[in-house]
Order: sequence, then C-alpha cells, then structure tokens
Amino acid sequence: MKKFFDYLTFEKKLSPNTIIAYRNDLETCFDFCKTEFEIKSLKEAEYSMIRKWIVKLSNEGISELSINRKASALKLYYKILIQIGDIKVSPMQAHKKLKVEKKLIVPFTEEEVNRVIDEAFDDTFEGQRDSLMIEMFYSTGIRRSELIKLTVDDVYFSKKLIKVQGKRNKDRLIPMLPGLMKKIQSFLEFRDKIVTDKTQTELFVTSKGKRMNPTLVYRRIRAYFSVASSKVRKSPHILRHTFATHLLNKGADINTIKEILGHFSLASTQEYAKVRLPKIVQDYQQAHPRELSHGKETTPVQKEKAVKRNWY
Repeated sequence: MKKFFDYLTFEKKLSPNTIIAYRNDLETCFDFCKTEFEIKSLKEAEYSMIRKWIVKLSNEGISELSINRKASALKLYYKILIQIGDIKVSPMQAHKKLKVEKKLIVPFTEEEVNRVIDEAFDDTFEGQRDSLMIEMFYSTGIRRSELIKLTVDDVYFSKKLIKVQGKRNKDRLIPMLPGLMKKIQSFLEFRDKIVTDKTQTELFVTSKGKRMNPTLVYRRIRAYFSVASSKVRKSPHILRHTFATHLLNKGADINTIKEILGHFSLASTQEYAKVRLPKIVQDYQQAHPRELSHGKETTPVQKEKAVKRNWY
C-alpha cells in the first residue's frame, strides 16, 4: 500500500487527517476480507467480498455518507493499482454509491451570531482567543483545519488580507474586515504573554501556548452557541455555512463566495444557496401578481369570465 499512500501524499497532496482516514478504511476492509475469505492482500479481493463488508457496515448503523467515503477510498486504491500495473480490473468498477438523503444545514441567524460575539466573552486570554476564533470563522468562512494552521505571519495588516492554506495545500487570500483586524491586533498582546516559545508561530494557541487541536475548537464553538441558539447542530462548519448564507442573503456574488471559501467547484458553493430556497418560495408566492389575484375573493361573474379567458 506504500505506493498508494505516497501518491495521496505527494501527488494529490491530501491532508494528513484524510490520509489517515483512507488508511483506516483500507485496513478495516482488508481485516474483514482476510477473516472471512482468507485473502492475503486487498489485491485479491473480489467485489462480492467487499459488498459483504459494505452490508456489514450498514447493519452496524454506519451512515450511507460514511460508507460512500470508504468505498471511494477503495475505488481510488484500485485505480492506482491499475495505473501501476498491479491489477488489470478493479473489483469496484461496478459499484454504485448508496443513495444519501441530504440534510439541509440550518445556519445561525444574524441575531444569534451577534449575541455571541457581543456578549459572551470575558477579558481573559481564553475569552479573547475564543472571541477572535468566532469572529474569524464568521468574517472569513474558513474551515476549522485552516484556522488551526493560521500563523501570525499569515496576517497581512498593511494589505488587509489573510493567507489561508486550504485543501491540497492550496493558498488563498481572504480580505479582512476592519473589526477583525482590530481584534487580531488586540489578541496578539494577550498571545505574546502566553507564548514563550518563539518557534510557536500559530496564531491560535492554548492557554499553555501550545497549538490548538480540532476537538478543542469544536467544543469551544459549541459551548458558546449552545447558550445563544437552540439549533441542534452547532459547530465551526455551521459558522462556515452561516458566513456563506448571510453573504448570499445580502446580495454577494456566488463566484466571489466560491473564491473566499476555497471551493474547487461552483457546485459546492451552490449548496449554500439551498438554505435560501424556502424563503425565496415564500417571498415569490406572497409578491407575485398572479398569486395575489388568485388569493382574493372572486364573485360568480368574475369566476365565469375567468373560466372563459382560461385564467381561473
């Protein structure tokens, strides 16, 4: 499998977490097939074996989305084996993705975000760090992994820009709002008192001056928004959705949002537009002249005329 993971690392430039997930998927599948069918390598696996593994995952309550991700890892693995000549035919060539019911992600309202940003924080290091984290998520729409990797040198105050390293190590520049700039400058005074190791370059650190981890960031966001919002899902990713949705609601161009979010495809950005659909339908029905005319009471004579004109 070494060639495969070298390909993911150096050619596709996937993140370490993604590569770990791929490795776990392949090893889990192999362990199952080895136990059930006594194969010595995933190269020997047949689709009937893999399908039995997929059925097992489903019976264990693994979501269709997760199963599709695992199957995608296998598909890519066999694709690489074909390219390097280790196998001739992929056992996954006839596999079709499981149907996934897409859940509409509900963003926070402007009131909920403002309630947290304006009221939730004390004047301690952690309070100011968490305040900046939420402001950063909401002002830039960056991912949790991108926020954790931000360094002090990634903030260009003179140009009012932040450099963000996204997926596949691709850098992009995001404009800074004046309020975010001011908050970063204020936070750096707190940070300088905490960070004694000058090789520690990350902007966001723990109270011990160490790099933040994904779980801590998630827990902090959830804790603050649990007070301000009754929504079920409260996470950094919901703040990313909120950023995009609020910009769309205010009339921002979807291509601009695509660039800021670091999406490779416009289709990914268009998912955020779905959040606006219920309100768009409601506004349309309430405002369109034809809908208004149909909503009024009509007299028998008006109905008769309407039928004749094929209006009613």
